[in-house]
Amino acid sequence: MFHILEGRIRFVVDGRERLAGAGETVLAPKGLPHTYKVESLEGAHTLTVTRGSDFETMVRKASRPAERAELPPAAAPTPEMIEALTRLCAENGIDIVGPPMG
Repeated sequence: MFHILEGRIRFVVDGRERLAGAGETVLAPKGLPHTYKVESLEGAHTLTVTRGSDFETMVRKASRPAERAELPPAAAPTPEMIEALTRLCAENGIDIVGPPMG
């Protein structure tokens, strides 16, 4: 479940597309293919609620301690980052079923 706190995000859940903004909630049930892309120039903030420990475990393994209080600058993922995330997802029963949204 994604509750949008700020910004606009385009979601595709099980083939259905939806643009959601602040105050809206989008359900992406476990087991259904889903993806999203932040559409607002200022970025977006969400409250995300998951079921089970597979996603949380993957996020913890993929994370690293912050180097400072501010967010790092946005950057495209490297091939090594994509490979590591794909591996961590597979280790935690999460299937990547397609390319990122364009």
